[in-house]
Amino acid sequence: MRIYQGIRSLILTLFRKILFLWVRTDVSGNSLEALGLDPDKSVCYVLQYSSLSNRLVLEQEVIRAGLPGAADSLPVKNRPSHSFFFLYRRTSGLFRRRQAPVPTSEFQALTHYGIEHPDQDVQIVPVSLFWGRSPDKEKSLVKLLLSDTWSVAGRLQKFLIIMVHGRNTYVQFNQPLSLKQVIDEYRNSEERANRKLARILRTHFRRVRQAVLGPDLSHRRTLVGGLVRTQAVKEAIRETAAKDEIPPEKVRAKAWKYADEIAASMSVVTIRILEVVLSWLWNRIYNGININNIQVVKEVAQDNAVVYVPCHRSHIDYLLLSYVLYKNGLMPPHIAAGINLNMPIVGPILRRGGAFFMRRSFKDNPLYATVFNEYMHVMFSRGYSVEYFVEGGRSRTGRMLQPRPGMLSMTVRSFLRDHRKPIVFVPVYIGYEKVMEGRSYLGELRGKKKQKESVFAIARTVRKLNNSFGQVAVNFGEAIPLADVLDQVHDSWRQEAYDSEYRPAWLTKAVNELSLRVAANINASVAVNPIGMAATVLLGTDRLAMDEGQLIRLMDQYANLLKAYPYAETVTLPEGTGKDWVAYCENMGLVERQPQKLGDIIALEGSNAILMTYYRNNIQHLFALPSLIASLFENMDSLSRDKIVFLAGVAYPYLQSELFLRYHADQAESVINQWIDVLIEQGLLKALDDERIGRPEESTEEMLRLRVLSRFIIQTLERYHIALGILRKYGSGKISAEELEEQSTLLAERMSILFGLNAPEFFDKSLFRNFIANMQKNGVITTDDNGLICYGEGLDEVAEDARLVLSVEKRQAIQQVTMMGA
Repeated sequence: MRIYQGIRSLILTLFRKILFLWVRTDVSGNSLEALGLDPDKSVCYVLQYSSLSNRLVLEQEVIRAGLPGAADSLPVKNRPSHSFFFLYRRTSGLFRRRQAPVPTSEFQALTHYGIEHPDQDVQIVPVSLFWGRSPDKEKSLVKLLLSDTWSVAGRLQKFLIIMVHGRNTYVQFNQPLSLKQVIDEYRNSEERANRKLARILRTHFRRVRQAVLGPDLSHRRTLVGGLVRTQAVKEAIRETAAKDEIPPEKVRAKAWKYADEIAASMSVVTIRILEVVLSWLWNRIYNGININNIQVVKEVAQDNAVVYVPCHRSHIDYLLLSYVLYKNGLMPPHIAAGINLNMPIVGPILRRGGAFFMRRSFKDNPLYATVFNEYMHVMFSRGYSVEYFVEGGRSRTGRMLQPRPGMLSMTVRSFLRDHRKPIVFVPVYIGYEKVMEGRSYLGELRGKKKQKESVFAIARTVRKLNNSFGQVAVNFGEAIPLADVLDQVHDSWRQEAYDSEYRPAWLTKAVNELSLRVAANINASVAVNPIGMAATVLLGTDRLAMDEGQLIRLMDQYANLLKAYPYAETVTLPEGTGKDWVAYCENMGLVERQPQKLGDIIALEGSNAILMTYYRNNIQHLFALPSLIASLFENMDSLSRDKIVFLAGVAYPYLQSELFLRYHADQAESVINQWIDVLIEQGLLKALDDERIGRPEESTEEMLRLRVLSRFIIQTLERYHIALGILRKYGSGKISAEELEEQSTLLAERMSILFGLNAPEFFDKSLFRNFIANMQKNGVITTDDNGLICYGEGLDEVAEDARLVLSVEKRQAIQQVTMMGA
């Protein structure tokens, strides 16, 4: 027997080495840390279907990763057997019709072993293997034959698959199951224990296959034709034909043209080519891609239609996210792209990579709107993963922009029509240490016209490939099940009937709640990097310069502040210390060193001073509350705790709306109190007695830390004060919201020039518009029948309290600028 086992092992080893002369694998989850294996328990690997080639690949990857061996033994029979098994085996022969797969004897023997040895446990590790990862079904018989899709391959088909796709093999190790926990309930019935374990494993493999391959796709032409034949589009065709007096055939042709313009044409060949090209590109321009919390996506993608909602900072965003998902064994999503990107050469490549194209506005074209809505409904109801940017466009300031409701509303309405397939939103934060479009953003913020996308514009960016853009982080945030949001807003939504045209009265509220949760969860998964830390501290100084040693200490101390009261579990902090971060920023060319005998000075100079506001704004929300509390001590030696909580509480709703802070309004008081305690523990404030809080002594290191911290948010508060000052100057019922927005923007821009403020968002009109809208929402102001703003004494009290956070110099400056605008 031993001789037989030895010869068999030798032969299998030889086959494995021959197989891997051709096969190349991409593997995920193959580490002791990722699997969380207990070294004191036996390990057994399980593959879904019996296959010699799959077994050989499993053994090779186990050996490579240094995991407990798939060739080791478990005493599950009267004789030792390998510590792996197949869940099912085929019952057909070479010339017999294939029957339904049946459980293997090894699987049954393992269950028997678990029942016979209740004190023993076995860790069962499911392993999924894909020879190629084809997401589509093509008309070509050859492509059908050679695609690893949802069907079980025969021997001939498997051989051809290995030959064609063997160099693109994906292996995924998944979290282990406890044999003891699974069968404990059925120790008196081996048959029922077998069925339960088989059902759990079968469901697991189906969910993983769903996440990796996505649902079966129809041919694109069939999909386009199906859209035109939907009841909603037919009705839109009839209405358009009647309204515009056009023959229905011509309107139908127009609808087909719209559908063809919109629909993606995802191609596995294009995806694989893009993977190779993007791997080269990322290695050339980035020093690494840091991926965090990817397990969230792997879990929700198995049973839900996933909507990825990343922040939008660069054209690189959608390429990067699709690449990260594909490399981690997840199906790349269908991506909503602006029609401006459907240009020659680039457009067809993006379409085959999963992009579908949309026009900027649907308002004047109901036929197009209906076709697009139906396309989105097909995506969601069939379980496709989709990606779109809730901000609409790229952020030029580094802040999260106000979400636009269009795509979110379409998603909610589609789900209301058919909610059999759950929809889950996955927020994604993409953080760059050096954004590729940074310099062009500066030009646009200074008034330069936005450059139109074209093939030539893209060609010009090739020159940038010789530059280094540091590292990039892709952080996945806390998932948001759409059903949970609807339950919160309107708990009886499941009992109502919906069609493609129905818009319930509560839809706007649901979309607004969803958009705020998405934006808050994106910000709650921010990646803090050395560039952001250096920018935050240096921009908090008067002259944008600081002694190197002092800068290092402050960055370390503010990083400790974030650790002392973490904003969210999904926030990631940079490795190293302030000293490492200064050297890194200098190497990236973003700060300047001025040698001095008493100690070198680190400074921001030229356009870098403005560019660094972009990176500061990436993380400004993390420091918003402690900075707000610190700012209250600009002019006051001490304040009562109640006064601090009150003043910070008054400002919180406006900061929350602008920076998408994650805490609800009813949590604000508790969070503010916790931050007061943290600031006292860190030495930035001191408790004078049970009620009164004081600031540190002047000319101390602690006072410097407090003063610099206050400046992280001071320009935002100054902007609020400008709007309040103008409103009070005109008086109640004397100025409209539009006029106040325009006056505030002009005076803020003037102040920015006069007093050397380097933050472009300081005079961003949309931020003033949001502040005015929030004052109205919070009941601070109202509008009369003529659209003029009215207010009572409460606004004067708020404005007087707000003056506490501003230095004398700033108060005089704002007063001066306000008077100039009179």
